[in-house]
Amino acid sequence: MGHCGQPERIISSCLRRRLGARLWFGAVIDLHCHVLPGIDDGPATVEEAVAIARAAARGGTRVMVATPHVSLRYRNDAPTIGRLVGELNARLEAEGVLIEVRPGAEIAIANVGELDRSELLSLGLGGGPYLLMEPPFTRSFTRLGPILLDLQRRGHRIVLAHPERCPVFHREPELLETLVDAGALTSITAGSLVGAFGRHVRRFALDLVRADMVHNVASDAHDDGNRAPGIATELERAGLAPLADWLTRQVPSAILEGAEIPPRPAAVAPAAGSARGRWWRGGR
Repeated sequence: MGHCGQPERIISSCLRRRLGARLWFGAVIDLHCHVLPGIDDGPATVEEAVAIARAAARGGTRVMVATPHVSLRYRNDAPTIGRLVGELNARLEAEGVLIEVRPGAEIAIANVGELDRSELLSLGLGGGPYLLMEPPFTRSFTRLGPILLDLQRRGHRIVLAHPERCPVFHREPELLETLVDAGALTSITAGSLVGAFGRHVRRFALDLVRADMVHNVASDAHDDGNRAPGIATELERAGLAPLADWLTRQVPSAILEGAEIPPRPAAVAPAAGSARGRWWRGGR
């Protein structure tokens, strides 16, 4: 956990020089965003990608992990992602945008079987050991639990992308609890906390927070308008400002370094009556 006192290690020396004294006061690490141009359903052009990064910087983000889809539809690979990350960072530096982009991927669980171990490891968040896994948006996917548990048994560290938006977890919340108990982390979308995906998703997201089953909040940005890279404002609107540093700086810093996840701050422990194992049984 010692790294958490020095999160500036996550940022390159080049960006540290540009940021100077402003480096980490209130800074945010966005673990899940679609900022690379022309590679999936994110920005089509580098100009649009720069606009996303500018919007993120205005909101206090200093590191964005580019997580383009790796799926049957978007057959992206680590070399392509790495090349585009390098090109975008060069453009951001040239334009004075105080953001560093790191490589990553959002890997569709439905086709993870097509990727061998070396391919999976090359797609880790920020080049580290954690894989961002995308659950399906279908109402039924019987292999969801077995696939994820098998990945964990094989030594992969998993971050589940937007579980609050997955119909399978809405129908089988105990499955999500099993995965978290087995070591999976969850990353919910900031917009979910304020109703951007509907009241049902918002309620489920807040249930997860109260049950201590949320480890990170990310933007899942796709553009600078409808799916903008907001995080801090959404946390404040949801009444989660006391957790913001843990959710957006301490935990993502640990994920990028492959280090131990710091404990959730005791000052904002789950409310009484919402303990693990009860959150989904009490009349949902």
